[in-house]
Order: sequence, then structure tokens, then C-alpha cells
Amino acid sequence: MKLYLLKLAEIKGLGAPVPGYVIVGPDGSVVLVDTGPPPPAPHARLPLLPGEPVTRQLARLGITPGDVRYVICTHLDPDHSGGHDLFPGAEFVIQRSHLAAARSGAVDRLLLTRQNWAGAGFMEIDGDTELLPGVELIASGGHVPGHQSVLVRLPRTGPVLLAADAIPMEACRDPDTRPMTPFDLDPGAVRASTRRLAELAESEKALLIYGHDAVQWPTLATTPAHYD
Repeated sequence: MKLYLLKLAEIKGLGAPVPGYVIVGPDGSVVLVDTGPPPPAPHARLPLLPGEPVTRQLARLGITPGDVRYVICTHLDPDHSGGHDLFPGAEFVIQRSHLAAARSGAVDRLLLTRQNWAGAGFMEIDGDTELLPGVELIASGGHVPGHQSVLVRLPRTGPVLLAADAIPMEACRDPDTRPMTPFDLDPGAVRASTRRLAELAESEKALLIYGHDAVQWPTLATTPAHYD
């Protein structure tokens, strides 16, 4: 089992990554976590420097769009969902509450990439779910309703917790003192999810990878390196 970290874009002025992740199972099955923004990024409130398209980065790993079995949607913010339409044969794993919020228009920014995700074949789940052996989805709402994080259990590295936007950077790890970002919709739920993920990382002795951390990213094994 392997975990690859992809830099799909960069937040202007911060140097913070917009990441995606690839999980390759022991049987060769491919799971992609998020697809980055579409070029040019449509999110005026979060200016992005576009990175190399996700399909080109996958090609370097010998992976075609048709090889991707699942795309895990941490959430449908436009910097995370702009390439969903590139994987028509994949199942898109999403929290039921998040998809309902996106489809209803209750969170207007999710509509910015609606054309990229509206035609996806969704697998709707409710709460914590084991998707595959070693791949667990962790409900972590607050940033948006139905946000989810991903716990990957690797044979050599051990557990790796992909927090996504539930904990975007190390400065947000303490649930009591963490600042809210302009995109966090429910501060109380954000703090509850932060506490839950921080405690999970501690109890599992997991490597906690933050969603957009300019300081942490250079310290990680990023593509073409990997964790296994």
C-alpha cells in the first residue's frame, strides 16, 4: 500500500499547497483524494497559482483516469473539486449531508465548480466509514457541512491522517485557540472536529497532514516520493 502527495496548486501570497492524494492498495486499486482547482481557478476569494493538472501528475505514476476506482471528496470547495469531471469511470465518495448542501445551493461557493462535479457518480455515506481495508473516512464537518478527512493505515509508515480543511495548518491544531478562516462556516463544529482529529492523531500516533500548510509541506515526502 502506498500514499502519494500531489501539489495541485498554490495559494497566492502564502506559498501554501492545494494538495491531492493518491492511495494505491496492495491489489493495485487506485483511490484519489480530491482533484484540485480547474484552470484558471474560479475562486476569487482564494487566489491560486495553478499547478500541474492532476491527470498529468498521475501519468507520471503510471496511472490513467480509467485506473482510478474511487475519488474521495473531502468536500466540494472549488480548490478541491475542479477536476472531478476528468474521472468519469470512478465512484465519488462523499458525505450525504455535504452533497445535499452542495446541490441545494446552501453554500454558494460550492456552486463555482458545479459543472465539474454535477455529473459524477456519487457514493453517499453517513459518518465514519471504512472504504477499503486501511482507508477510513472520518466525519469532520464545520468548515462546511459534511466535510470528511481520511485515515490511511500504511504497513511501514503507520497511520497517516489527511485532515484536509478541518485542520488547514499546524496553527489550527489546538481546538480551543485555533483561529477561524473566512471559509469556516460553523465555528463550534470546526472546534469539535479539530479536537476529534487531534485526539485521533494522538491515540493512533498518526502522521497528521494539514490541508494547506506552507511550513509542513516541504518536510513531507511528496511525489515522486511516497509513504508505504
